[in-house]
Amino acid sequence: MTFKSKIFTYLFLLSFVFSFGQMEQYNYKRELKGVKDLWHKLVLPNDIFEKISTDLSDVRVFGISEKNDTIEAPYLLNLKSEKRIKTNVNFKIINTSHNQKGYYFTLEVPTQDVINQLQLDFKQFNFDWIISLEGSNNQNEWFTIVDDYRILSIKNAETFYEYNNITFQNSSYRFLRILVKSLEKPELKSVKASYTTIEKGEFYDCEIKSLVIEDKEQEKRSDINIELSKRIPVSYLKIDVDASYDYYRPIMIKYVSDSVKTQNGYVYNYRTLTNGTLNSIENNVFVFENTVVKKLKIIVNNQDNEPLKVKNITIKGTVYNLDIRFTEPARYFLTYGNSNVYRPNYDVERFVSKTLDTISNLTLGEEQVIYKKPTPNNAPLFQNKIWLWIIIILLVAVLGWFSIKMMKSK
Repeated sequence: MTFKSKIFTYLFLLSFVFSFGQMEQYNYKRELKGVKDLWHKLVLPNDIFEKISTDLSDVRVFGISEKNDTIEAPYLLNLKSEKRIKTNVNFKIINTSHNQKGYYFTLEVPTQDVINQLQLDFKQFNFDWIISLEGSNNQNEWFTIVDDYRILSIKNAETFYEYNNITFQNSSYRFLRILVKSLEKPELKSVKASYTTIEKGEFYDCEIKSLVIEDKEQEKRSDINIELSKRIPVSYLKIDVDASYDYYRPIMIKYVSDSVKTQNGYVYNYRTLTNGTLNSIENNVFVFENTVVKKLKIIVNNQDNEPLKVKNITIKGTVYNLDIRFTEPARYFLTYGNSNVYRPNYDVERFVSKTLDTISNLTLGEEQVIYKKPTPNNAPLFQNKIWLWIIIILLVAVLGWFSIKMMKSK
């Protein structure tokens, strides 16, 4: 390596170390109040999502020590979403029969495991059946678990939808008996029994600024355009429909990812959050990955049906927590607002089990705009165009003189 290349390398490394982790790279800061332990928790406020990257890659915690040194505190980003843990339970079908009420399927559970869900799979499609479920420990005395429970299957050229899960209260019976109230013989391919536990998440309600419904008859669809009061993470959407009849409509939920300004106004680009089915059987709740959005669009495929009357729409977001580790005394700030940085890679992410379950919360001070040193405006070398013309004329004259000299020599 030459002397010049060494100097260049050292200067590059020096500039990198100097610039790394400096608060001046970011646009905003808010002081963290209450730092006194090794670990603390911070709930990210909703108002900062207007000013940070969509993937939260520009969130940092910086501290300024008494010696004016900059310290970066590592953190764990926790999304307090709802968690479902499903445990399969073994069983076997021991009997099938039928009478004037319908068709029976009796299951034996060889263990004392608790069950709260059955998933049925039939060979048939396009059915609408009412079922009941009973439990017993001796097959002599039966107790009702669920009654008049509706299962449905719709399959055609445009869509395929099935609702064949039976959900009920926790039950622990040696035997289960399913009654399908149907004149047609159900051909049961399989049954899956499971126990599902739900760990509730932490959600907040999102305020809707405007909601506009466009019924497009020629395209056989309805567009529900939603604008939130602020750019915020959302993960839950519930649609309440005012209808006394059965309905089944495929839907697509999208959000505006970016926009382009044209002479005719803004053109919005959309990305899909989730697909689903709006129907009269389920509660029409759609859960998807937490995504920072402000504008949403719900596209309802009406097919040849009249548009549905939407009574209400509820949108929620999952709370973000930062579990922050503080190792040095300093004045700490939550810092954000830089689209040119990557998500940090901290060691604490590999030692999650060592964090405390119960840690105290921090509070945030008022938002401050981070001052940036003005960039010097380097004046151009030649501000007067006359100098440029003089240089061009000289270059032409020199080139002409060399050309004439070469021609004379020949």
